[in-house]
Amino acid sequence: MNRVKSILVSQPKPETEKSPYFDLAHKYGIKVDFRPFIHIEGIDAKDFRKDRISILNHTAVIFTSRSAADHFFRICSEMRVPVPESMKYFCVSESIAYYLQKYVQYRKRKIFHGKQTFLDLAEMIKKHREEYFMLPCSDIHKDEISDYLDQQHIRYTKAVMFKTVTSNLKDLKNINYDVLTFFSPTGVKSLLKNFPKFKQGQTRIAAFGPATARAVEEAKLALTIYAPTPAAPSMTMALEQYIKAPDKAPAVVSYPKPHVAVKAPVKAVAKAVVKKAKKAKAAKAVVKMPAKGKKRK
Repeated sequence: MNRVKSILVSQPKPETEKSPYFDLAHKYGIKVDFRPFIHIEGIDAKDFRKDRISILNHTAVIFTSRSAADHFFRICSEMRVPVPESMKYFCVSESIAYYLQKYVQYRKRKIFHGKQTFLDLAEMIKKHREEYFMLPCSDIHKDEISDYLDQQHIRYTKAVMFKTVTSNLKDLKNINYDVLTFFSPTGVKSLLKNFPKFKQGQTRIAAFGPATARAVEEAKLALTIYAPTPAAPSMTMALEQYIKAPDKAPAVVSYPKPHVAVKAPVKAVAKAVVKKAKKAKAAKAVVKMPAKGKKRK
């Protein structure tokens, strides 16, 4: 396998130089470019009104990203809805919680946060189950949070305030990189939409998360690098491991796959039920015959 000399990261370029991608480029003398394959567009306030969601009926908001926070407060502004001081905010990570200082005064008693994932925040939400939550989200989102809230019988409203759309990448002309990295299924779709004649060839594909990995396979592309794993919890760590020893990469990348219960076809099930019923009916209809030499009374 050829040595990795160039990587295209399908995300915006980091705002600071303190990024592990820059460290990777410097350490191994690799060209690392950044280009977001998808971007966020806000839903117009007039379109949001069509969903008939009353923001002021809610007492708490769950933020899964900075984009969610930006568009929540944007919608409030455009609709001239004054966010009450009593509103509570539950953030997936500490960085999102501190980001809220852009819009509200930071107070620990009304801003709660997890470590990095929603599971870290789940227990905190359970302790405030009396709240009526709003969940600002994109038109494309995971059901992990809503499924949990449903299971816990917690009142909430899912509010689509922004949408994820594919970016126009035509100016790239071609994708001549040794490694392409993807972080969402939409990013993979963006590649194929912009370059319908894309041929993978020697290009290696890196995917973050099982949903992205499945999208790569469904696009009939070969998946070479996967994160997160116990040995490589981040994409940069997975890339570095591959760069150091590309020949030792597994032939088949393993990633978590959901367990899908295989159900028998409806006709087969119905047929089995009917057959069982007929046997039961036949058993009841059998009349015991008297033994030889004995007469019926």
